[in-house]
Amino acid sequence: MKELVEVVAKALVDYPDEVVVTEKTEGRNIVLELHVAASDMGKVIGKQGRIAKAIRTVVKAASSKDNTRVDVEIV
Repeated sequence: MKELVEVVAKALVDYPDEVVVTEKTEGRNIVLELHVAASDMGKVIGKQGRIAKAIRTVVKAASSKDNTRVDVEIV
């Protein structure tokens, strides 16, 4: 899941070298924290949060096979 978020985020931003995804595991829950450059924050969130919601939807769909819950937080 970490790689999926990283690939999607790098495709959206102007500074792909500054994209960092950290993973925290808590039992069956996984929290992915996405860090991007300050100038790219709007591109990752999108208007009214649509892009962020789409990223979360794709990750949740991909994680449903593994029977785990994955949350994406944009920091």
